[in-house]
Amino acid sequence: MLLPFKQEGKGVQIVRLELQRQLRRRNDRELKFARTLIFTVEEINSSPQLLPGVTLGYRIYKGCGANHLMRAGLEAVNGAEQREQGCGRGRVQALLGHSSSGPSGDINRAIGPLHVPQISHLATCACLSDKKQYPSFFRTVPSDQFQVIALVQLMKNFGWSWVGTVSSMETYSVEGNAEFLKEAKKEGICVEYTESFNKENAVEFDKVVETITQSTSTVVLLFMSLSYTQEFLKRVESRNVTGKQLIGSESWITTASLALESGSILQGAMGFAIPESDIPGLNEFLLSLKPSDAPQSSHIRAFWEDVFHCSFSPSNTSKLCTGSEDLRTVVNDYTDTTETGTVNNVYMAVYAVAHALHNLLQCENGLNPTTGRSCINKTEVMPLQVLEQLRLVNFTTQAGNKMSFDANGDSMAQYDLVNWQIGEDGSATIVNIGRYDGSKPDGQKFHIKDDLKIVWAGNHAEVPRSVCTEPCPPGTRKAINKRKPVCCFDCLICPEGAISNQTDSSDCFLCPPESWPNENQDICILKPTEFLSFEEIMGTLLTLFSCFGVFLSVLMLIIFVVHKHTPIVRANNSELSFLLLFSLTLCFLCSLTFIGRPSEWSCMLRHTAFGITFVLCISCVLGKTIVVLMAFRATLPGSDVMKWFGPPQQRLTVLAFTLIQVLICVLWLTISPPFPFKNMEHYNDRIILECALGSAVGFWAVLGYIGLLALLCFVLAFLARKLPDNFNEAKFITFSMLIFCAVWITFIPAYVSSPGKFTVAVEIFAILASSFALLFCIFGPKCFIILLRPNKNTKKHIMGKTSKDIQY
Repeated sequence: MLLPFKQEGKGVQIVRLELQRQLRRRNDRELKFARTLIFTVEEINSSPQLLPGVTLGYRIYKGCGANHLMRAGLEAVNGAEQREQGCGRGRVQALLGHSSSGPSGDINRAIGPLHVPQISHLATCACLSDKKQYPSFFRTVPSDQFQVIALVQLMKNFGWSWVGTVSSMETYSVEGNAEFLKEAKKEGICVEYTESFNKENAVEFDKVVETITQSTSTVVLLFMSLSYTQEFLKRVESRNVTGKQLIGSESWITTASLALESGSILQGAMGFAIPESDIPGLNEFLLSLKPSDAPQSSHIRAFWEDVFHCSFSPSNTSKLCTGSEDLRTVVNDYTDTTETGTVNNVYMAVYAVAHALHNLLQCENGLNPTTGRSCINKTEVMPLQVLEQLRLVNFTTQAGNKMSFDANGDSMAQYDLVNWQIGEDGSATIVNIGRYDGSKPDGQKFHIKDDLKIVWAGNHAEVPRSVCTEPCPPGTRKAINKRKPVCCFDCLICPEGAISNQTDSSDCFLCPPESWPNENQDICILKPTEFLSFEEIMGTLLTLFSCFGVFLSVLMLIIFVVHKHTPIVRANNSELSFLLLFSLTLCFLCSLTFIGRPSEWSCMLRHTAFGITFVLCISCVLGKTIVVLMAFRATLPGSDVMKWFGPPQQRLTVLAFTLIQVLICVLWLTISPPFPFKNMEHYNDRIILECALGSAVGFWAVLGYIGLLALLCFVLAFLARKLPDNFNEAKFITFSMLIFCAVWITFIPAYVSSPGKFTVAVEIFAILASSFALLFCIFGPKCFIILLRPNKNTKKHIMGKTSKDIQY
């Protein structure tokens, strides 16, 4: 049955609707909201600045069910009850309430066509923002849409991407949980399970508990109303569910009395609450309540009897109530002065209506400065006009709280982040550890206080981990597993040559050509450059062999100069021998140009010096071979061939052969010379500094010309190898050319297949090997005779019995 709770018949009226619940806890809280409305109306009526000359009235209803509440709302806005009680002077301009989302939506559907604004202080369902269904609905509490966004940001802040949710079968919970699932998906947060709690079904509850305990996620979101949360926690406490970080919705997260029965599981619980706000004088007003303040109210009488365990009617079972008992001596939801956020919403709702009316009743020179229309009398105010002005209100209270509505009738989203800290005695301290302000720019909305200690589930000091898969470290990439949720992914090592420098990187990135990943594959470092240097062992050994070759060449040259008049030196043209030793010295020295960091000059010098010195060397050997053949022909009767190949012709032959190679090298250097080149193809992890050939034709022309002369020299020496002579030099030239050709024929495949600096080493080895072959095979036997067998260094021994002394 619907009864008037308190009424004032003059002025503009505000109706407050509340649904009677069976739980005493909720009744006490609703009584506090009703008394807050009365306090606010009286404060406004006593204010000279707001609504001067206008008395703001109110009607407060209670009901035993949703149908009765709906009837009360319709009667209130239609004015039926006022007419019945003779209160026609005041017209209902707004409805305040209900506290729950479901009844609020039902009421607004009914009164929406009448354009009566409805302002709720606690109905948070995001569905009520739909202006098509609820055209005249406003609220001073933020929509669950904002709460859900804040909860998602909270989880992102602590890295919780793998969570579970538990909801109940009520509009607030169902809608809120659905919004959370949607927003969580947008932000990459996966929900391992979503369970529904039913008070009446014990089997389903067992399933919920089993799901929670066996889940791998640590974080559990309880998006339920206070009554459902109380029952749920009471049952879970006996099931020994531990180690779960509870995240609560605004409806219950600040109700400290829950810790009396469920303290252990609530340790470290976290959630967003309506910001606290101190209203001067309100607490004293609430605690000074006496039954005599509303003698006609049966609800206050029942409340008084229940709180003080007395009766206003004589009874044998209880003491008699005096009505003078002090509410300060009891603890319940009505006397709880810490819940300042929700009562502030009621306070702000009344002020919003008052400011809307105040703006409507302004008048200057016959016009309303707010609306720009003609002035109206307070008796002419219509609910539609109040509705229009409510959309425009924007004011700040004396406590500094700002109030305005957006296009959906929602107020600004502001929340306090609270943390449950349970003491050893079981008492709960709900600590404000942060804030969420939806009016601030992205990145600044969420703030956690640095100077406060946060307690986590299980009384741990560290933030719990709640992920399906640990973040992929740098050096790996995140690969989606199609068989699992998006938060359950695989971490794959980046392929060769690629890096990832961020955690949970979705892709790997190739390093620049001159860089290579480090061992962890998280940064690119410059590739080490590699070339044959003097400092390394191979370069040092080749340098020593080259210097040793120079030393032997110079030594043999000195020996030949000292013994230049001996028959063995004079036997095969000493001038060509000296020139050959000089060219061999240059061959040994040119190998040094292949060692060290390649540069433009070194690349051009090494190949041209090698080509020219070797042609000079082979030309001398070829000249000596021709001399041997001509000398034998000169011993035949009537032959004068030597006059056609004397010393001038020999010098001219060597010069001509060498100039041809010089011409080839000049053309090579002119058209496309060798140049330093960074070879990054052969090895992935290092750069080979080498000399690119420039023109491959030029390089192979130089080598081909050397090979042609060497082959010609070998053929001529081979033909002269059996000429009668005790010291036939053609034999040694044949053997040296055989080694020379073998070395350079072997060089070609080795040069092509050798990697990096070994290519240069192979070329140096070929130069040194062929040079040593010529040195030892041609000059070794002569030095042996000069130094160790001087008795054989005679004309008679060299010429033999069948030969004559021939003067060259």
